[in-house]
Amino acid sequence: MSLLNFRHHVFAGALLAAAFASPAHAEEPRIVSVGGSTTEIVYALGAESDLVGVDSTSLYPKAAREFPDVGYVRQLSAEGLLSLRPTLILAGAEAGPEAALTQTEAAGVRIVKLEEGYTPEEVAKHIEAIGAALGREEKAAEVAGIFRADVKAVLAEVAQIKTHPRVLFMLQAGRGPMLVSGKHTAANAMIELAGGVNAVSEFSGYKPFSPEAATLAAPDVILMASDTVEALGGAEAVLSQTALAPTPAARDGRLVSMDALYLAGFGPRLAHAIRDLAAELHPEHEFAPLPARPWTEAE
Repeated sequence: MSLLNFRHHVFAGALLAAAFASPAHAEEPRIVSVGGSTTEIVYALGAESDLVGVDSTSLYPKAAREFPDVGYVRQLSAEGLLSLRPTLILAGAEAGPEAALTQTEAAGVRIVKLEEGYTPEEVAKHIEAIGAALGREEKAAEVAGIFRADVKAVLAEVAQIKTHPRVLFMLQAGRGPMLVSGKHTAANAMIELAGGVNAVSEFSGYKPFSPEAATLAAPDVILMASDTVEALGGAEAVLSQTALAPTPAARDGRLVSMDALYLAGFGPRLAHAIRDLAAELHPEHEFAPLPARPWTEAE
């Protein structure tokens, strides 16, 4: 073979290798998103077309419910995850058990696990981390920037409020022991961000609460997920419970209910959720609306 022909073959081979290494020939992304807020971020970044599966807490936007369901976020199985042949799993902090993720990773699937945190800045970092994992850093920087500005605006307004109502978040009531939020929970963080005070400070996490303790907590406001209130027969039925009837909240008819994922999901809609909860906790103050964002107006 002449030197000229040799160079020609080398050049052609290099071109062929480059072609197959290009994005057009790379493996198509197949993403499984585990965690409601994680899925919301995927949509906010415009990467939903790469999704092949979600978990059962991925309820917003509604379109996310059309994907195959890998199960509850805390009760995943390696078999269920691997059945969708994912190239990447985006896992919220609550995703587990760890053994299922370890087995999935051992099978060659890349997993990006988010850190737990109930602060607006942690949400912004989650947006940036998912953006980096998806190769959408520029879009993530844009979304995180808007998100931070919205949070700053609403927290500045909350800071002007002088009243701080005592709020009791009830995760469960009427079916077995009452389950309420103590410190170090998403509900506690939301109450404080919205200018309230958690009526329960003696423990952390979600724990059973006796009827007597609920009465003594003397909440000004009862906070619950909308579907829980509906299952219990409505606000009047909740406030008329023996444990709550003597409280200021029942006396004034102050029960606030919000969609669970919106209230405690700590996703890209957080700023708007803080604003809406603050408006409920402080009816004496007229809060300015935040601008609608694509990730807050999705169907």
